[in-house]
Amino acid sequence: MTRRAISTEGAPAAIGPYSQGIATEGLLFTAGQAGLDPGTGTLVEGGIEPETERVMANLTAVLDAAGCGWGDVLKSTIFLVDMTDFATVNAIYGRFMSDPPPARSTVGVAALPKGARVEMEVVARLRG
Repeated sequence: MTRRAISTEGAPAAIGPYSQGIATEGLLFTAGQAGLDPGTGTLVEGGIEPETERVMANLTAVLDAAGCGWGDVLKSTIFLVDMTDFATVNAIYGRFMSDPPPARSTVGVAALPKGARVEMEVVARLRG
């Protein structure tokens, strides 16, 4: 099995020993993306809505770098610090999904890196 790292300046640089994404065997596995600004590496301000918008933009950049789009996403996992944010995150997430939407899990967590309120990762099929 060969693995190819996916990297883009459109998403924050890794803050540890991991890749933004790994492509292998026809699949793309992304690292979890929080609402970090790719230029500064800091969490966007304003609460759950701008954080979620930034998460989706960061994931879009990783998908694009691998030659994928949201229609290729097979599974997503959302991590939330506060489950009362579920409806807001779900509404923003839903704008990016096509039919049929991917399988998804949403998990409540005690904390996320850099004080983020939401983080998301996806698995997508590679085209070609």
